[in-house]
Amino acid sequence: MIVNLTLALLAFLMLAAPVGLTLFLLAFGVDTFYSAFPLIRGLGQLLWSSSDSSLLIAIPFFVLLGELLVRSGVAERTYRALDAWLSWLPGGLIHANIATATFFSATSGSSVATAATVATVATPQAQRLGYDPRLFTGAIAAGGTLGIMIPPSINLIVYGFLTQTSIPQLFLAGLVPGVLMALMFMALTGVLCTIRPALGGPSNRATWGARLRGLADLVPIVFLFLTIIGSIYLGWATPTEAAAVGVAIAAVIAAAHRGLTRDNVAAALLGTVKVTGMIAFILVAASYLNFTLGAAGLGRDLQALLDGLALGPLQTMLAVIALYIVLGFFIETLSLMVATIPIVAPVVTGIGYDPIWFGVMLILLVEMALITPPVGLNLFVVQGARRAIGAPGGLVQVMVGAAPYALVMLAMAGLLLAFPQLALWLPSLG
Repeated sequence: MIVNLTLALLAFLMLAAPVGLTLFLLAFGVDTFYSAFPLIRGLGQLLWSSSDSSLLIAIPFFVLLGELLVRSGVAERTYRALDAWLSWLPGGLIHANIATATFFSATSGSSVATAATVATVATPQAQRLGYDPRLFTGAIAAGGTLGIMIPPSINLIVYGFLTQTSIPQLFLAGLVPGVLMALMFMALTGVLCTIRPALGGPSNRATWGARLRGLADLVPIVFLFLTIIGSIYLGWATPTEAAAVGVAIAAVIAAAHRGLTRDNVAAALLGTVKVTGMIAFILVAASYLNFTLGAAGLGRDLQALLDGLALGPLQTMLAVIALYIVLGFFIETLSLMVATIPIVAPVVTGIGYDPIWFGVMLILLVEMALITPPVGLNLFVVQGARRAIGAPGGLVQVMVGAAPYALVMLAMAGLLLAFPQLALWLPSLG
C-alpha cells in the first residue's frame, strides 16, 4: 500500500492535478482497495467536523493582515528604514532584503507574500546600484521563506491542525530558529561579499538622523508583532482572536499611511478569499485522507516496515529529512505538508521525538523546498517580480543565488538535531 500510494501521489502531482482533488482521489482509492468497510459513508460528517473549527478562522485573518500591509506601502517604508541601519555591512542592501523579509514574516505568515513584497521593493535598487543579480535575488527568495517559520505562520497553523498540536506552542518554537536563520543568512552574505566584494554593491552609511527617523517606520510592525504573539503567549487571546486584533491594527496602520483606499481593501479581500479557499479545500481533503489511511492500517504497515529495517531513532529521523529534501524538489510546499504529515508525524512521534520540535523541523525542510528547483515557488515569485519591472536576467540566476542559502538551511537542520532546545526552549517557559 505504501508504494502504491506514493506512486499515485507523484503521478497526480506530475499531471498538475489540483492538490485538493489529488488528496480526495487518493482517499477514495484507499477506501476502495484497502479498507474492509465503506468509509465513504462517513465523508459528510468528517468534512463537516474537520472544517468546523474556530482555529481555522485564523488563516483568513492572517492572510488579510499581510495583504493590507503589502498594499498600503508599509513594507516599502520598512525596507527604507532597515536600509539606513544595515547597508553599511559587506553586501549592502542584501542585508536590508533579509531583515525586511524577517520583519514582514512576523506579520504576514506567508512566504510567497514576503518574497513578492521584498522583491518588488528591492529589485529596482539592485539595478540602479549595480548589485550582482544572482546573490541579490537569491537572498530575497531565501529571506522570503522565513514567512512560514517566524510566527504568525499559516503553515504552522496547518501543522497544528493536522496533528492536534498547540498552535501557541508552535509559534513560540518557531521564533528562535527563525531569527537565528535570518542571522545566519546575513552572516553568509557578509562572508561571501567580503571574499568577493563584486557580489555586493556599494555600502551606504546613512546619518544617525536618518536612522533614527527610520525607526518610526519600524515601530508599527514591531507593535503589531508583539500584540499578536504577546496576547497569545500571555493567554489573553486565542490565535484566532489575536489574528482578528492584528487585522484591526493593520487596518489602522494602513489608514495612518493613507493606504486604506477602496481599491486596496477590495484587492486585499479578493486575495484573501482566493488563498483561503485554496487552503480550506486542501485541508478538508487531507483530513479525509488521514481518516482513510488510519482506518486502512497504514500506520501499522509503516511501523512494521521501520521495525524490519531496524533503524534507530536518529537514523529514522535522518531518513525522514532526506525524504523531505527529495520530495521538496518536486512537490509544492503546502501540498508536501498535507500529503505527508498524516503518514510521517505518527512515526516520528512514535520513536520519541517531540511533536512541537518536529513541527519546526518540518517547516525548515519545507522552507528549503521553496528555494530548490525545479518547483521552488519563491524562485518563480522573485523572478516574476523582476520581470514585472523589466529587469534583465533569467530564472537560473535566482536559482544559483539561492543555493548557498539552501545550504544554510541544511546546517540549521543539523543544529536542530544536535540542539533540540533551540525550538523547545521558549515553549518550555510557558
